[in-house]
Amino acid sequence: MKEIALHLLDIVQNSVRAEASHVDISFDLSEDGVLTMTVKDDGKGMDRELLEKVRSPFVTTRTTRRVGLGIPLLMQNAMASGGSVDIESEVGRGTVITAQFHTDSIDCLPLGDLAETMATLIIGSPDKPEFRLICSSPKGQMDFSTEEVRAAVGPEISLAEPEIVQWIRQSLTEETEPILGGIMR
Repeated sequence: MKEIALHLLDIVQNSVRAEASHVDISFDLSEDGVLTMTVKDDGKGMDRELLEKVRSPFVTTRTTRRVGLGIPLLMQNAMASGGSVDIESEVGRGTVITAQFHTDSIDCLPLGDLAETMATLIIGSPDKPEFRLICSSPKGQMDFSTEEVRAAVGPEISLAEPEIVQWIRQSLTEETEPILGGIMR
């Protein structure tokens, strides 16, 4: 993968397949340039056996293919920058994946288009799960929630409506750029 946002897309798609009702995503950029991405869901979770194997590219829960490269590639790219990946999961309670990237490393991937990634996730799952994105850095903090958008537009309007998606993209771009702008591309 060429961007951290594409790793986010892959990890959150796992949360959707795990029937999560809430997916909390955070990006925290520390003063020393460490970007921490956390994805927390309340989906099915993984048992201890799968949790031990999930770091291997030869393990997947999908029946359509025999390999699962998402987590191994995330680990490879995080470690290439001097970072790490931690996975915690409990059956029936959900999963938390935390990846750290050292943005001052020449091997660190760019963040990519976070607003477009979030819009893609919402278009793909407009009803469930609810998404929350929190971004913070020494420059500030932002907090976005599909629950708040849904409350503002009303329950009869889908979050996949083109006008809503365009507003979400624009809003997220305006909010994330000042906070994470130096690592976006």
